[in-house]
Amino acid sequence: MAEHDSGAPAHRPGQTCLVTGATGYIGGRLVPELLDAGHRVRCLARSPEKLRDHPWADRAEVVRGDVTDEASVRSAMAGIDVAYYLVHALSTGSGFEETDRRAARIFAEQAAAAGVRRIVYLGGLTPRGVPERELSPHLRSRAEVARIFLDGEVPATVLRAAVIIGSGSASFEMLRYLTERLPVMVTPRWVRNRIQPIGVRDVLRYLVGGAAMPAEVNRAFDIGGPDVLTYVEMMRRYAALAGLPRRLIVPVPVLTPRLSSLWVGLVTPVPGSIARPLTASLRHEVVCHEHDIARYVPDGSGQPLSCDRALELALRRVQEAQVTTRWSSAAVPGAPSDPLPTDPDWSGGSLYTDRRELTVDASPEALWRVIEGIGGTNGWYSFPLAWAVRGWFDRLIGGVGLHRGRRDPHRLRAGDSLDFWRVEEIEPGQLLRLRAEMRLPGLAWLEMRADRDESGRTRYRQRALFHPRGLLGHAYWWGVSPFHTVVFGGMARNIALAASGGSGGATGRGAGARRRRAAASG
Repeated sequence: MAEHDSGAPAHRPGQTCLVTGATGYIGGRLVPELLDAGHRVRCLARSPEKLRDHPWADRAEVVRGDVTDEASVRSAMAGIDVAYYLVHALSTGSGFEETDRRAARIFAEQAAAAGVRRIVYLGGLTPRGVPERELSPHLRSRAEVARIFLDGEVPATVLRAAVIIGSGSASFEMLRYLTERLPVMVTPRWVRNRIQPIGVRDVLRYLVGGAAMPAEVNRAFDIGGPDVLTYVEMMRRYAALAGLPRRLIVPVPVLTPRLSSLWVGLVTPVPGSIARPLTASLRHEVVCHEHDIARYVPDGSGQPLSCDRALELALRRVQEAQVTTRWSSAAVPGAPSDPLPTDPDWSGGSLYTDRRELTVDASPEALWRVIEGIGGTNGWYSFPLAWAVRGWFDRLIGGVGLHRGRRDPHRLRAGDSLDFWRVEEIEPGQLLRLRAEMRLPGLAWLEMRADRDESGRTRYRQRALFHPRGLLGHAYWWGVSPFHTVVFGGMARNIALAASGGSGGATGRGAGARRRRAAASG
């Protein structure tokens, strides 16, 4: 199809959009952006139940289906104005290129049959001058899917991006883990190749704008941020912004793409099925050769985001010491990089968690009085000598120690100092969250809750969380974790006993030290 330049997009309010890949990183963040822009959204998902905990779930229609199933795609396309294709078959094995090809053809054909006005596809930025046969299978498949849409009957907007910076994206998580875990790195040669990263906020802005492009526009657009830099420079910028010492990086010529992916798999939790295509696609320089998208989706002040600013936003959740209590919580409500329930376990950086839960023979009000009265002269309900030694050691290395006590013996409010903690959040009768202010190789929180379980019994829930900073932070957690049963387990039991009047009316289960991953903002 021919493409004509007609300037800025026509305003098309209230369109009906189909989003595939809503359980994925970009799709799950695009849906609320489209809803906020006044569009109606239908999500096509193989497992609709995975979307029920999203904060936008009650505002969007969700239908069951698969992009490789012609009948379900045909049904999902009914009444659609704009169809977003945000899926790929990377994790399906060696035949993923054929799966991608077949799914794209079904999608294009059914969109045409349903009278869809536009297809919007997010693909990969390919290097100029490199024959398609020499591209990695990942990039080659992305380029083929784009060509299928551009050659189809429905006008298509193809956005081509390199590295997307946002907590939870595979490219960013690979960068995060490599930089945090390795003070000294022997790296593949491709870390010296130039790339043009883009912040997830700009990707979403361009995707939303793609829905309103003039009917005659049928083309691909390179999208990227204002900075062109090497992967080495990105790692060093990340280290500086995360407060890590400067990394020593030594590129060597002997690491093939296969060995590179094994190296990434050894150091990071990013699955090999994802690491392999990502590292292979970094063999070539990928930079934008035009910024024509701005003619249709104008950039505002400070747009697109610089690399440093995108990294800062991706790290915001940790830097501002915001720990989510549920998936819909956010340092900035509705921010595109907020964690979602469908984000992979390896995304968001490392967050170690010790969970304890007990049933208490007392009312929630009695339990809350014990929780709110913790610290100061009341102590911490477990192993007093261990808490005292930790306080002395903190003072010895220049920290605040335990000497600060508490402002009021019975009441707390947000911002209060509490020994070597500070009250970060308090919901009277329900939640107390403390942020550690002792000297640590990372950030730590202690969270205590009083509520009722499904049977109406009073329940005490406790979480200790630790976000390590660098290799020393990981070593610190594993070094102290053997003592958690005594310290945190004892605390939970004794708080429950104190609430029940010391009668021993507590039963429970200690979840022990568990580890999970959580998203940082961006």
